[in-house]
Amino acid sequence: MTNHLPFELIPAIDLKGGHCVRLKQGRMDDATDYGDDPAAMALRWQSLGARRLHVVDLDGAFAGKPANRAAIRAICETLDIPVQLGGGLRDLSMIEGTLGLGVQRVILGSVAISNPSLVDQACAAFPGQVCVGIDAKAGMVAVHGWDDVTDVTAVDLARRFEDAGVAAIIYTDIARDGMLSGPNIEETVHLARAVSIPVIVSGGVATMADVTACAAHAADGICGAITGRAIYEGTIDFAAAMELLK
Repeated sequence: MTNHLPFELIPAIDLKGGHCVRLKQGRMDDATDYGDDPAAMALRWQSLGARRLHVVDLDGAFAGKPANRAAIRAICETLDIPVQLGGGLRDLSMIEGTLGLGVQRVILGSVAISNPSLVDQACAAFPGQVCVGIDAKAGMVAVHGWDDVTDVTAVDLARRFEDAGVAAIIYTDIARDGMLSGPNIEETVHLARAVSIPVIVSGGVATMADVTACAAHAADGICGAITGRAIYEGTIDFAAAMELLK
């Protein structure tokens, strides 16, 4: 259990070919395009009260090296709020280069399983700027664009980094991501209670009720929820949600 942090509702921008898109269950062939000006979209969420932005470099995630650098730099230069970014970060030089674009926090995902010592090194080199993204299916960690489900539990992976200095864990239930089906609060709370690292809910946050249900577990260590499809399609009124959370 962690200290009680203020709960953040964090809008998501997924980048594919310089465009702002959303995927269903991480499938690149099931993308909805929300426009070719990610910086303008980012500014919209900031103007509605966002205190942080979550960006995923989808091309980077699938290629295993950063892409969409121009869009990422434009977003960071446009905003006053911190940006966290994941997708394709595989070594310290990639992480350093991404932070150099103006990103405040990087998210390490598949590499946290394949090369956990990189997380330790990154946390030491960039204190407070490294998050771990854990994608899971029925509590088991999935990697490589969610194609492979491992035999490692999400809790065991999170505990591996308990003393590394990880700023937050972003926990995605991949069965629910982009499906507007509600987050897996039970699994997320189970994870948050098992470690002292703050946990951010991702995947399926679709309604105001989902937001308040996540925020109700702030004392368990859930410090935020990421929402994407719901705010683009209007099933969550982002400005109203931010007011509610004040």
